[in-house]
Amino acid sequence: MDSARYRANDGAHAAAGRSGTPAGPAYHRVPRPVPLYGAEFAADPRAVYARLRRYGQVAPVEIAPGVGAHLVVGYRAALDLLHDTETWSKDPRAWQATVPPDCPVLPLLGWRPNPMYNDGEAHRRYRRVVTDTLGMIGPHALRARTRSAADALIRRFAAAGTADLVADYARDLPLMLFNQLFGVPEEDHDRLVAPLAALLEASGPRAAGRAGDAVTRYVGELVNRKVREPGDDLTSWFLAHPARLTTEEVVHHVALALGAGIEPVTNLISNALSRMLGDDRYYSTLAGGALTAWDAVHDVLREEPPIANLGAHFPRRAVEFHGVRITPGELVLISYGAANTTPDGLPPGPRSDGGAHLAWSAGPHACPARGPALLIATTAIEQLTGQLCDLALAVPRDRLAWRPGPFHTALAHLPVRFTPVRDTPASASAPRGGLRPAPPHRL
Repeated sequence: MDSARYRANDGAHAAAGRSGTPAGPAYHRVPRPVPLYGAEFAADPRAVYARLRRYGQVAPVEIAPGVGAHLVVGYRAALDLLHDTETWSKDPRAWQATVPPDCPVLPLLGWRPNPMYNDGEAHRRYRRVVTDTLGMIGPHALRARTRSAADALIRRFAAAGTADLVADYARDLPLMLFNQLFGVPEEDHDRLVAPLAALLEASGPRAAGRAGDAVTRYVGELVNRKVREPGDDLTSWFLAHPARLTTEEVVHHVALALGAGIEPVTNLISNALSRMLGDDRYYSTLAGGALTAWDAVHDVLREEPPIANLGAHFPRRAVEFHGVRITPGELVLISYGAANTTPDGLPPGPRSDGGAHLAWSAGPHACPARGPALLIATTAIEQLTGQLCDLALAVPRDRLAWRPGPFHTALAHLPVRFTPVRDTPASASAPRGGLRPAPPHRL
């Protein structure tokens, strides 16, 4: 990353300061790209975002050793980019040709035939498959499934009086749900946990490469099984959609749906629980009925979004974007975490306006699974806090460990204690299907 492109803008900022807009600190005070990996970023991303704002709306970062990117840290600039499909492309292949094959972020950011990495008609075709298929999930059935899965997990640790709500609850719950919805055999339920985590942590080329291969192999086996034996599940519905995806395209759509559904929802549940249990403004008022799990989830989406830095874009031509020169094919990421928390002069804590945020992204590539994700997270929190009503953190919140990685805001552990409960209630059995009637077209 050529930091001269940023230093060259000092004069423009000084001029802005003279016209009445506060001038930011000179760019040369932050002499090189800021790393978004390692313990420092994981422990205090807000401090890192504050440093990045010295550059203005866009800042140079490293997302892995030697892998540079521009990071959009301003809310206004993020919206400008996300809505401008004429200037910006989602296709990473030009950038991909400039990085080594063992680049640790390539398994996550490399091109795939799915809606996340395509533009125009290809994107519209792929996205239609995703939205149509997700639309077949009945919300009442999904809520029942979530309650049933939550009850089953709570019963595993309720009598112990202690738990790690990441490992024992938040990680397993979306995994159970999405595996059921996609028709994954029960004996295979745990095969995705480690590879999906490794992709987002981008901890090294070997680990990331093995993780990408493991996810593709796992989903490929699932799709091939559903080609032979279709069922009442989302994988079969991807195969049956009138868009007539190829088997390879279905593999990459299912892999995207599982990856975007399991890890982010895990983080959303655990981050919200940690805030509720670590701050009396949440938990004491929640128990008293003034705030709901919905409020806690939305505060997390604004202030600690599960996916903090992603939304890869690439300029189609050389562009000067908010004072920074960016050449065709360079990697530009959106920092939802930084954009959401751009200083606005408002006090911290719950907000009556809901707190505008970009946790679901925006524009034509905005997350299509917002509704199911919110339903799962809020229901999971309600079931847990309703059955274990005296939950308390086992360590202060500021001592909780966060997982490394440039892309997410993810707790490593969430240790809690509570009064042991010998007999926890079980929700009514969730419906076996929970999907609306199958589409009439099959391949």
